[in-house]
Amino acid sequence: MSSARAWKIALIAGVAMSVAACGTVRRALPFGLGGGDEPTATASEGERISVLAFDQQLAPSAALAGRDFFLPGPVAATSWNQAGRNAENNVEHVIGAPDFQIAWRADIGAGSSRPRQLTAPPVADGGRIYTLDADRTVRATDESGRTVWSADIRPEGREDGGFGGGLAVVNGRVFVTSGHRVITALDATTGAQVWATRVDVPIHSAPTVSGGRVYAIDVDNLMFALDAATGQQVWTYRGIPEPARIMRASSPAVSADTVVAPFSSGEVVALRANNGQPVWQEVLSRTSRTSALSEIRDIAGRPVISRGSVYAISHSGVIAAMDQRTGARRWELPIAGVNAPLPVGDVVYVVSKAGELTVINRESGQVYWTRDLNEGRARNEGGFLGIGDRVVRPDWTGPILASNRLILANSDGDVIALDPKTGEQTASLRVGAPVFVSPIAYNGRLYVVTDAGQLVSIR
Repeated sequence: MSSARAWKIALIAGVAMSVAACGTVRRALPFGLGGGDEPTATASEGERISVLAFDQQLAPSAALAGRDFFLPGPVAATSWNQAGRNAENNVEHVIGAPDFQIAWRADIGAGSSRPRQLTAPPVADGGRIYTLDADRTVRATDESGRTVWSADIRPEGREDGGFGGGLAVVNGRVFVTSGHRVITALDATTGAQVWATRVDVPIHSAPTVSGGRVYAIDVDNLMFALDAATGQQVWTYRGIPEPARIMRASSPAVSADTVVAPFSSGEVVALRANNGQPVWQEVLSRTSRTSALSEIRDIAGRPVISRGSVYAISHSGVIAAMDQRTGARRWELPIAGVNAPLPVGDVVYVVSKAGELTVINRESGQVYWTRDLNEGRARNEGGFLGIGDRVVRPDWTGPILASNRLILANSDGDVIALDPKTGEQTASLRVGAPVFVSPIAYNGRLYVVTDAGQLVSIR
């Protein structure tokens, strides 16, 4: 497992020693505590058995075999102002890069390294794309790739780490969360600071802005609601503390007077937007008999509100559709993942942590088909003369549906396009560095942030 990939799972002190005994987990422990250079098990020759099928017993529905499903036509994405496109984290089908060719690349600052990580999805509005690099610099880039302004949001005197965080741009302001224990509002035109509010604990998730409030969740599962105009705290809600989490920029979903908050404990909690009072609570948790990593219950992918349902997936192996008003589960399936589900038309697309793309009937929860994205992509790394090497497969982020293609990116630096009805690959690009942040669509183009600190525009 490469160093760029190893940091993606942060196992904080307190994870059971039985979990640390797993070779894969030892390589993912931060600061080299896991002894990542020691040999690990190597896959033997023979028929490959899908982890999804073996551990979770998920299979396509015979009733849906050969049946078509409806997908709406693409619409223009003239704003992608939140990490999940809008406050509901609901993307649907957008126009984006029908030619699927790289137009330009632009440096956005520091990429990932051992002490610092680039995890923030870009946002876009008003002819500019806003990014947050691994060194806490916010940058505004125009649609030609030119830097308009940049702003360092680190508090004075803080030169250390502080990784994680995210962005939203609403009503002429860029709202920024970070691991430096500060939530900041910048002027979207100039980058000048409007206000900054200090908090007690780092924030690794992106903010969501709706109804004049900024919502964010810190690493201790405390959710904040701040006044977007002043930065003053309106209310807080305390989730169950959970030290083991995934380093992804998740964010709450907001629809009308309901805020749906994802927590690393596996909780999905609906709160009243005006006062933070809980409406309902669900826990998406499942223990696997084949993977100790299922003990990490984080809701690392953004929950999505769409057509009266909330869709959410946990790292421990549950994806569920829940009633937005009551939280009652309409269906659930045993899929573990760290990316946001994509409900669109009649279906929900989701990528598992094993790299399998699954298409689910939105109403019934039955499965149309699955596709192993890593088929033919596995490779051996490490060892000497083939002794002690290990099988490595890329991590995936996405998907989004753009111009009748499913777009995904991976840690090998590939951006691929698939037929949304069949899963067949129709195009691919190499962007030159790993990608751990989901692509976005804006004004007819796709934008990808690489782990090396580049913004790639695809036309």
